[in-house]
Amino acid sequence: MTELRVKGVIPPLTTPFTETGEVYEEGLRQLLEFQIEKGSHGVFLCGTYGSGPIMSFEQRKRVAEIAVDQIKGRIAVITHVGAASTADAVELAKHSETLGVDAVAAVPPYYYRHDERTVLEHFKRLVNAVDIPVYAYNNPKTSGFTITPSFLAKLADVGLKGMKDSGFNLVEFTHFVLELEGRKDFNFIIGTEALFLPAMMFGANGCVSGLANPFPELVVELYDTIMKKDYEKAAELQLKVNKARRLLHIAKSTNAACYAMLKERGVDVGMPKRPVLPVTDEELRKMKEAFAEIGLLEA
Repeated sequence: MTELRVKGVIPPLTTPFTETGEVYEEGLRQLLEFQIEKGSHGVFLCGTYGSGPIMSFEQRKRVAEIAVDQIKGRIAVITHVGAASTADAVELAKHSETLGVDAVAAVPPYYYRHDERTVLEHFKRLVNAVDIPVYAYNNPKTSGFTITPSFLAKLADVGLKGMKDSGFNLVEFTHFVLELEGRKDFNFIIGTEALFLPAMMFGANGCVSGLANPFPELVVELYDTIMKKDYEKAAELQLKVNKARRLLHIAKSTNAACYAMLKERGVDVGMPKRPVLPVTDEELRKMKEAFAEIGLLEA
């Protein structure tokens, strides 16, 4: 690619559902427009916040279809195609490629515990199945597999083009960068807004930010300030971002919290897909008060 499309603020997009657990198309289209209006640079579909692992194959495909149709190239689209089986991940990746997405990403195959040889072969087949960039999604907590710097180099050798790192370990992130410092075409994306500023300083080009689901403009402001090299202001904004991020954890599910806060902002995103439950009335009250205190919601 001549221009780096996967960069900046990329919400791991909340997927709107109906009460029966079907994809809520009108809500999804409204949410996508909200993200574009607020300055997000891309969307990461069907990941953790997007409930990808609890969606059917057809639902995951439908979300990608709606998103590409609504966005029409205005911002980047990355689809998460991670699955327990290689064949399923390949099928989802091929489908996304036909739609014209910018990249696909995948956690290592989950549920079963796999060794590096198995995971390397899984990604090799995924890379060879499509012509668009394939990213690894390092999320040890959910996948049960930890990508190490040396293993990332092996993945790059078979054609991996980037990584979304949700390991929450800044020291390890620098080790990833050092391991691949000679590969200028490899793209690093940090998987939490909590480390956005330091990760950018060490070589990340963007952030997949859960907080950016309901409050994208705050995270976009942080990104823009970093790009302007106003690091004193960026440090202040990073602390505000981290404070706001903590407030999402008032709810037992940050996934559910995003639905609630988006509705407070006038975006009809339906409801979570079971087994995820909506926030309780008490959680909602506390979050509304707390976000109003820091100026992110009207009092």
